[in-house]
Amino acid sequence: MSNVESKQFLCNLVLRTVFHLIYFVGDLCVALWGCYILLVINEEHLKIPQIRNLRDLALTFFTNWNFSFQIVFLSLSLTHDVLEWTSHHNSNLGVKIRYWRDVIFCGAVVPFTLFVSTMFWSVYAIDREYVFPEVYDLVVPWWFNHCVHTNIAVVLLIETLLQPRRSPTDVKCENVIFWSIGLGYAVVYYTIYFSTNIWLYQIFGIMTWWQVCLYQSFIWLATYVFYIIQFPINRLVHGAEKSRDEKPQFEDVKKEMSETNGKVETNAILETNGKLETNGKVITDLKTPPFSTKSWSTKFRSLRSQFETSRL
Repeated sequence: MSNVESKQFLCNLVLRTVFHLIYFVGDLCVALWGCYILLVINEEHLKIPQIRNLRDLALTFFTNWNFSFQIVFLSLSLTHDVLEWTSHHNSNLGVKIRYWRDVIFCGAVVPFTLFVSTMFWSVYAIDREYVFPEVYDLVVPWWFNHCVHTNIAVVLLIETLLQPRRSPTDVKCENVIFWSIGLGYAVVYYTIYFSTNIWLYQIFGIMTWWQVCLYQSFIWLATYVFYIIQFPINRLVHGAEKSRDEKPQFEDVKKEMSETNGKVETNAILETNGKLETNGKVITDLKTPPFSTKSWSTKFRSLRSQFETSRL
């Protein structure tokens, strides 16, 4: 790595660390203030049905679910930043944290944050009573509303500018996370309605059942589109071509293997669909996370003992 690249990496690491630290601490403070709001609701406030529902059903609002996803992501990001400062980010722990940081960001944080922010303010602009009744102002300060519905989108913007994610880390895992959250919340949402006859968001209350079904389908489709478009947007920001570190070639590991005092004959090692094979036996699958996220030098070191103790 040249001096220019080293300086760019260090600058980026400083910015990411400061950003993750500020937002992690900030989100924790907002979450604690949310708990405080629930505690200070008095008997006078509870005479208002909307505020009573706000207190009793606080954990079931999707805004709060999404905010928790961001806190988890920021905690993982900050932990990985610390590991980078201490040069332990390529350890087994570092690779696992990076893997879960990225799949949670792509599979949950991006699509659901964009959904919460865009849908909330779109409906709010039409009639706030459908999503955030005016009586909420008695207990919820205006800045808190912006923290959980506006500022969450700023996290996505800054993270996209600082961290390239041109393609999914693990498509299967990200889709499992996405659909598990979406279907899980649908079960919670409709269970509350059928058991209490209360819609968490009053916009559903003005719809017929076929309109509810259409609107729910539109929500799922739009949110999944948010998941898909994040990658081309990231490529627009960071460029379509991946760096050598992000897209290692098989020749690199063959070169490293040839430098092990002749203990490994590289022509006996074959690559098939991302798998290293020798004598018909699969040594490892290079495309299986978290192994696929490691640098080539780290990967080879983890396999070196296997090669040195065997005759190929």
